Amino acid sequence: MSVQERKERERAIRERLILATARELAEQQGWEAVTTRRLAERIEYSQPVLYSHFRGKREIIGAVAVEGAAEMATALRAAAAAADGPRARVAALAHAYLDFAARNPAVYDAMFQLDGGLDFATADTPEPLKDAFAALLESLGEVAGDDVHPGVVTEVFWAALHGLATLTRSGRLPPAFAEGRTELLVDHFARR
Repeated sequence: MSVQERKERERAIRERLILATARELAEQQGWEAVTTRRLAERIEYSQPVLYSHFRGKREIIGAVAVEGAAEMATALRAAAAAADGPRARVAALAHAYLDFAARNPAVYDAMFQLDGGLDFATADTPEPLKDAFAALLESLGEVAGDDVHPGVVTEVFWAALHGLATLTRSGRLPPAFAEGRTELLVDHFARR
C-alpha cells in the first residue's frame, strides 16, 4: 500500500468516526449538543482536524443525512422484497419508513428537518437521497394507476408518511391509533 493510499484510508476512517460520533451525540442529547468542540473532544482530535473534513456542523448534518438516506433506502428495499403482492409491499414500505424514523430520530431530523445544505428534487440532489425516493417509487409505481404519474403518487405517500412520523414523534397524534392510521394510508394507496 502506498503512502497516499494509507493517508486516504486513515482520512476515511477519521471521517466515519466523526459522523458516527455526531450521530451518537445527536441521538443521545439532540443536535444542539453537537458542536465541533464537543466532537473534537470525543474523537480526541483537534478542531482543525475536524475542520479538515467538514467546514462545520451544517456539513456534518448533511453528511449524516446522506448516510441516513442510504440506510433508509436499504431498509425500504428489504421490506418491499420480503412482501408478497402490491398491497403487502405498500404496507411494508409504510412500516419500514415509520420504523426507521422512530428508531433514528436524530438521523431523520438531519434528513428532513435540519439544514444540511442539501438540495432536494434538483439535479444537485445527492444520489443517496434520490435513491431513497426511488426505493419508494419502485413499489408505488405498480399501484399508481394510469390517471396519476407514479412520481406524484410517491411524493404524496412520502409526505403522508413524513407527517405521520413527525406528528407521532412530537406527541400530536395519540399512539393508540398509530396502526389504524398506517392501515388507512396503505388502504388508500394500495387500492389505486
